[in-house]
Amino acid sequence: MRVSEIMSQPAVTCPVDAALDAGARLMWEFDCGLVLVVGDDGRLAGIVTDRDICLAAYMHHKPLHLIPLAKAMVKPVIAVHVDDDVQSAAGLMRDNRIRRLAVTDAAARPVGVVSVDDLAQAALRLDGTEERERDHDLVQTLAAVSAPRSRTPMPRPLVPTP
Repeated sequence: MRVSEIMSQPAVTCPVDAALDAGARLMWEFDCGLVLVVGDDGRLAGIVTDRDICLAAYMHHKPLHLIPLAKAMVKPVIAVHVDDDVQSAAGLMRDNRIRRLAVTDAAARPVGVVSVDDLAQAALRLDGTEERERDHDLVQTLAAVSAPRSRTPMPRPLVPTP
């Protein structure tokens, strides 16, 4: 099965020179927790999650419209190609302990997102001999991305709190 068969689309994108409020607005409008950030050439430049936006607001003590998206986005991006096999996407999620992957075309332009939710829904559609293999892969991926990370002390905010 190919990533193109299970991914969520269209890709929700935002220009790299936007402010964080633009990313938050897109997440609200499209009911998603991830925005793919694109450069002037339309190629994938980074990603920003709802968590990234919250942490940036806390750390910078500024309104979202004053914080550049580039300050909060994650780069480089771990992505899959639209024609990649679903197992390779699951492997990337498992190895990197991430719940969502950007999906790109041959020119590195974002075309969608594949998530653990998409993997689970795809697993429900399989039957027969694929079931045992699918169940094992899905459980391994979910266990890896859900494992608690080691906690480090929270850094102090960039601006002192009143």
